[in-house]
Amino acid sequence: MRIVVQRTSGAEVWIDGACHAQTGPGLLLLVGTQEGDTIESARYLADKVVNLRIFEDDAGKMNLSVLETGGEMMVVSQFTLYADTKKGRRPSFNGAQNPTDAEPLYEEFIQLLRASGLTVKSGVFGAVMQVRFTNSGPVTIILDHDLPAA
Repeated sequence: MRIVVQRTSGAEVWIDGACHAQTGPGLLLLVGTQEGDTIESARYLADKVVNLRIFEDDAGKMNLSVLETGGEMMVVSQFTLYADTKKGRRPSFNGAQNPTDAEPLYEEFIQLLRASGLTVKSGVFGAVMQVRFTNSGPVTIILDHDLPAA
């Protein structure tokens, strides 16, 4: 499971020309899953995201989490995080988890985030979306929960 975490001053998801969801200051989470990912990956990364200290304290140091700041989170499914571009010029998405398995895991990840008590909004799994946000900092961090070696 892979997540691109972006600290934002706000985010919006638009679908078919209408604003589907919006958040204030907090995090935008682009979430991709790969074949073999399980609820263990979702639990690990939900805890990591909620407690990741990437917000500034009074001294200007990244020392606070979204939980401590009371920020909001926008979660958007993004299978393209598992694009393979090693061969040719067209990305392969064979490593991305099939939608039948990915959607329940994505939804469970959202529920795990909501259990923190913070406001969590989301896009629509599989929809064509326009994501609008202002990256604050800018701060962008990539989190992975790799599968065990076979």
